[in-house]
Amino acid sequence: MKKHLIGATLLAGVLLATSATASAEVNEISVAREFGISYLPLIVMQEQNLIQKQAAARGIKDLKVKWVQFAGGNVMNTALLSDSLQFASGGVAPMVIAWARTRDNYRIKGVAALNSMPLYLNTSDPNVKSIKDFTSKDKIGLPAVKVSIQAVTLQMAAEQIFGPGQEHKLDALTVSMSHPAAMAALASGAITAHFGAPPFQYQELTMPHVHTILNSYTVLGGPASFNLVWTTSKFYKENPKIYAAFYAALRQAISEINHDKKWAAEQYLKSTHDTKDKVGFILNMLQNPQMDYTTTPQHVMKYVRFMHKVGTIKAVPQSWKDLFFPNVDNLPGS
Repeated sequence: MKKHLIGATLLAGVLLATSATASAEVNEISVAREFGISYLPLIVMQEQNLIQKQAAARGIKDLKVKWVQFAGGNVMNTALLSDSLQFASGGVAPMVIAWARTRDNYRIKGVAALNSMPLYLNTSDPNVKSIKDFTSKDKIGLPAVKVSIQAVTLQMAAEQIFGPGQEHKLDALTVSMSHPAAMAALASGAITAHFGAPPFQYQELTMPHVHTILNSYTVLGGPASFNLVWTTSKFYKENPKIYAAFYAALRQAISEINHDKKWAAEQYLKSTHDTKDKVGFILNMLQNPQMDYTTTPQHVMKYVRFMHKVGTIKAVPQSWKDLFFPNVDNLPGS
């Protein structure tokens, strides 16, 4: 009888320990972002320690948050799958590719949008008035050849201009570069065009001869999400409190940005150590009615359907909600 009691006690202890281990959440996360003012919500979250504060409010004390910077969302996906990264961020296209390729295993999905804002294709060549004028001598800098949101938008524009089946006509001219590197290369003449993002696209327009020949909103037929945040279903299920803390911190950061854009501009310059731009220059961007910081995904399905049509992804969701975790289901997304 005593042996049975001892055995039962040991078994109960093992079950309790297993349950505690299974329910324990991680004590450190890594969050990635790219370059530019479109990542301002993440910058505010970092500067104000919002994730740690939201986690503490949910009973998770001393959460460590590591912030890492990448040149493109495609590289983040590799880090995400290796568990060295918990939250990736970038353009719609890299997230959609990750969703399509991991539907049967990691099941990567979007957490929320970061913003909706137009992307400009700028060139320093006065003879180039539209993408029809590019020649084999041109080089177009963008974050990742073929898979970045800029690359996919350029493919969409090529199809519209050159006709069906011509979506890859300009791919050979594109080169993978971070936005800061591409802006420097455009200024030096190493490349002739840059499909960029704020603030770099606006900084370039202050350079001699640089002009815009394409606006992503024109290609998409209106405002659309630029950046999203995404993670794996494994992390979502195993760390519900941290996931909720991250989303709450994101919403708080966006609310603070929209409430005081001058303060937000100061936060951006403080984080980037940017000595070239002034608060007024950044504030002018933030006050542009076409730039909207929001968690609502907007027109992501336009990218999805195009990418499926040209074979970039093999599966297409029935709804934009299938691409995201349920926390954004109540938003008026598309």
